[in-house]
Amino acid sequence: MLANALMKLLKPMPFSKTRIGDQLPGRLLTALAFILATGGAPAQEVFPSRPIQIVVPQAPSGAADLHARLLAQGMERLLRQPVVVVNKPGAGSVIGSQFVANGRADGYTLLVAMPSFFITPQVDQLFGNAPKFRPEQFTPIARLSAEPLVLVVNASKPWKSVADLLADAKRRPGDLSYSSSGLYSGLHFPMEILAASAGVSLKHVPYSGAGPAVVALLGSHVDALASGAGPVLKHIKSGGLRALATWGDKRLEALPDVPTLKESGLDVEYYLQVGIVAHKDTPAAALKVLREAVRLAVREPEFITGMASLGTVVSYMDAGDYQQTLGKDLKFIAETLQRIGKVE
Repeated sequence: MLANALMKLLKPMPFSKTRIGDQLPGRLLTALAFILATGGAPAQEVFPSRPIQIVVPQAPSGAADLHARLLAQGMERLLRQPVVVVNKPGAGSVIGSQFVANGRADGYTLLVAMPSFFITPQVDQLFGNAPKFRPEQFTPIARLSAEPLVLVVNASKPWKSVADLLADAKRRPGDLSYSSSGLYSGLHFPMEILAASAGVSLKHVPYSGAGPAVVALLGSHVDALASGAGPVLKHIKSGGLRALATWGDKRLEALPDVPTLKESGLDVEYYLQVGIVAHKDTPAAALKVLREAVRLAVREPEFITGMASLGTVVSYMDAGDYQQTLGKDLKFIAETLQRIGKVE
């Protein structure tokens, strides 16, 4: 009888489209009062009962950080608990990723997964080093966005199309240069994929981040760049940069006149995916709550509007589909690394 009464009092509430945590505090107080009155055992903790942190393995104000802060606002409203963004940059996302991989598997610490999350462990292996963390140590919550990159050049240059750029690259092998956010970074890979697909040789000039890479292109220190739309959109609109193509399967809404690489005759796609993952041993009950909270948060107008202000469209994917995509990405990264090889 005691067990049946407790089950009724602690029966999980169905997820609400507006507030996951509605009525939970009242039910918990009733349950606790019943336990104290009857001398029963303490109830199992309802998740979440304390603040959740989202770890960003990169510096503030970058794409990962901005995604996390928009998501945290929505999750707070839904879960009725603080959701705090914690930046732990360093070593190509290793420090933040290690922090979550080695932390408690209780659902209270999540990680923003960017391209470096998948690339860094494979680069370690390429150089014969033990990876500091592995994607297999995590389980997916959801994908938030998948942003096709934009191929841009300085507007003072003569190239008006991808065909123009590649024709010049074939005439001058290794002379045309491109900047990136660093060696083996998410902005390095797409240019190498483009070069391999077109059969040309380009000179890679790595910088310390996406910001400096854009500045280098604006100053004509390099010839081209693969970038997310957000950091270069204002420069395209102002006439400082010229967009030649995008890496998506369809044209970007923000750049409707810019063709895809496929339209330009190259069978190439590449996306900067941003997702949320948790420790692989996180309890199933906590994962269920987190996944539902994220699913609802990304549908809120505040999140959609915030993403649009970054030049990014929400491209939500649930845990199962995201897991399949991660598997494809890992294979794709391994193949690209073989082409690039060791660069000291």
